[in-house]
Amino acid sequence: MSTTTPTITTALSDGVRDSATMLGRNLRHMVRYPSLTLMLIGQPILFLLLFVYVFGGTMGAGLPGGSGDVGAGQGRADYLAYIAPAILIMTVASVALSTAIYIAKDATEGIIDRFRTMPIAKASVLTGHVLAALLQTAAAVVAVLAVTLLLGYRPGAGVTGWLGAVGVLLLLAIALTWLCLALGLAAGSVETASNSPMFLMIMPFISSGFVPTDSMPSGLAWIAENQPFTPVIDTLRACLAGTSPGSAGWWAAGWCLLIAGASYAWARRLFAATRAG
Repeated sequence: MSTTTPTITTALSDGVRDSATMLGRNLRHMVRYPSLTLMLIGQPILFLLLFVYVFGGTMGAGLPGGSGDVGAGQGRADYLAYIAPAILIMTVASVALSTAIYIAKDATEGIIDRFRTMPIAKASVLTGHVLAALLQTAAAVVAVLAVTLLLGYRPGAGVTGWLGAVGVLLLLAIALTWLCLALGLAAGSVETASNSPMFLMIMPFISSGFVPTDSMPSGLAWIAENQPFTPVIDTLRACLAGTSPGSAGWWAAGWCLLIAGASYAWARRLFAATRAG
């Protein structure tokens, strides 16, 4: 009788068990040192409050279909509805940044070398980081969404819209987590790892997240319209509003899958090089 099937089954079960162990390890670190998690959640909330209460009246009045009255409370409510998807996207990006820090810390402190000597599935080290980041992302998104609801945001999404919104956020979280994992492995130090993914927090500002792209100068508008965050934000905005995202949905999925696939391959290669070194 062939032993191939039992061998594959055993390898899979060992991989799942080791990944769960690594997940538990990373979750314990997050619980033990909650300051980073609080900062990751607090940053998007700070941006939300700043843009709604400082710029919201003026920016909301200038939106297509806005009241046109800078002093109108409706302008602030319109702007809250407009930027809420961008803030949720920034929350996902913010949590992904922490993954670069955690993996860089493991690499520079010799933890990865120690795991290399242990009889565990080597892929479980990366998988544990990704799963922990996804759980942290879910908690952060729920917290930030709760704040937007307290401020008066009322999504018009039905069941299908909410499922679409969750799908978009999950795809983006997977893509950005693997990207930051690769950036953290390539960084060489925790300090570099904390800075190299910062462009992910800047890109939403150069997108349709905070103002319509057609209000930008032509060159900047072209960049905003053709970078990954714009279709992702447009798709999330449509899902939460209960409307169809149209072609933006396909572009969003395509960008997320491309980033996830390329980043996964890059991270695995860097991790193998780290282990070989």
